[in-house]
Amino acid sequence: MKFRIISSKNEILDLNQNERMVHLAFRPSNMDFVNLMNRCPRLRAIQIPPSYNKTVSKAVIPFLEMQGIELLEGDVWGHRKDIDEYYVIDLTTLEEIDALISKGVNIKETVVQIQAKSRLPPDLIKYIAKAKITT
Repeated sequence: MKFRIISSKNEILDLNQNERMVHLAFRPSNMDFVNLMNRCPRLRAIQIPPSYNKTVSKAVIPFLEMQGIELLEGDVWGHRKDIDEYYVIDLTTLEEIDALISKGVNIKETVVQIQAKSRLPPDLIKYIAKAKITT
């Protein structure tokens, strides 16, 4: 699983229309969210840093939910965009999440166990776990 790192609002227009997950490394405005949804109709999750989450307009959240897009809080630790524009979640971590969910471990406990082994943010682990449950 991978998601695209977007460093500035200028990059939104250059995105692949098939992007499903993105991380916004800039403070987005309401218009940035609209432009992102228009450019990427298959978008399912947007991750923003915790400090930016406090400034997101409360009007945007219901609009994202109506479009089926989850707003996740989290950082991308150790990622260098000059090397790769995508942050990749390693297969081992995805398999561990899948194994825990398959065993019947609840999402909260899955988050605790995976966070102890990786630097993934809790919201991202929850998102992946929910996706595993519904598939």
